[in-house]
Amino acid sequence: MPELSAIKSFIRSAAMQAAWILGTLAILFGVAQLSERTGAAKPEGVKLRVALFINGTLGDKSFFDSAARGLKNAKQTLPVMVKVIEGGTDPTRWEAALTDLADSGDFDLIVAGTFTMVPYIQRLAGEFPQARFVVFDAAVDYAACKCANVHSILFRQNEGAYLAGYLAASLDRAGFAGLKPSSGLGVVGGMQFPVIDDFIVGFRAGALAATPGVTVLSQYANSFSDPAAGKEIAKAQYGRGVALIFHAAGATGQGVNEAALEAGRYAIAVDMDQYAMYQATKPALASRIVTSVLKNVDVAVLRAIQQQLEGRLAFGRTESLGLAEHGVSLARNSMVLSQAPPALLKSLDEVETAIVEKRVMVPSAFTPKAVASAARGAP
Repeated sequence: MPELSAIKSFIRSAAMQAAWILGTLAILFGVAQLSERTGAAKPEGVKLRVALFINGTLGDKSFFDSAARGLKNAKQTLPVMVKVIEGGTDPTRWEAALTDLADSGDFDLIVAGTFTMVPYIQRLAGEFPQARFVVFDAAVDYAACKCANVHSILFRQNEGAYLAGYLAASLDRAGFAGLKPSSGLGVVGGMQFPVIDDFIVGFRAGALAATPGVTVLSQYANSFSDPAAGKEIAKAQYGRGVALIFHAAGATGQGVNEAALEAGRYAIAVDMDQYAMYQATKPALASRIVTSVLKNVDVAVLRAIQQQLEGRLAFGRTESLGLAEHGVSLARNSMVLSQAPPALLKSLDEVETAIVEKRVMVPSAFTPKAVASAARGAP
């Protein structure tokens, strides 16, 4: 039957054309998806898309807020598009969230910080070789992972803490207003791991350099997000007579500031200039903050973004930022410092210069001997 044969031939031809059309559409869709994921199209004027993944939340008035400020500064001064992703305080969600971020292809540079992110970055760097990562305040193990697409930033926080310890012990020896001279010092750390121990080792060394034999109590709060715990530890140390407590504990340190105000004692803060932060809104609280050991995460993040734009960010390598590189510093504006003897401040400047010129070598918790000393004096 010729009619039936013609009908079958027409159906076969139509089916082949439909299959060809569907196949072409699938290819075009795939190309469009690939273009989107590889960043073929960026908003006008944008040369780099940067994401900051925070394994926590903003509002700590310390470490994470400083990193976010670096991204804000980049957005204001560079041709970049930025986004901050708050991973929350549940560690079980961090890996999945970071994986989704890397898999999306929506960003040219993914920035994350703290040692807890290192295992995830080491895995993702191999799984997504086209992605580019920056890890700050930690370093991947380049010998153990395929991390040629990762740039690591470490800080020599022990150098800034040394200056804080030298200043604290000098002020303590002279006697704070209303307190007897040589009352002693304290430290509250967030958790015990090398970066926090590095603060403590540096602070203790600086204090002993200024006043040999000075008492330095120390204790860990086991949290970076528990101001109540920080306050209780600080109250106990102030109760033992110490005049000043240095806190390297993120948001937990806000409880130390509160305890200092209530006890009529003093505190040294960390990461951001907390005297300046509270000077206008809470002047009484600000008056109890002598200074802050500034870990300039914002400067480091902005610096890395600038280098990536210029095509000179060193992936596959770790850099270390200290006083000489302005990666760490000591805030110099506060009510207490404005009343400090000029000779004391001159001596502090001389110590800083000696560290920068490597005439004073500050001990570090990243050496075995110093680690053991970090917890000494804990109540």
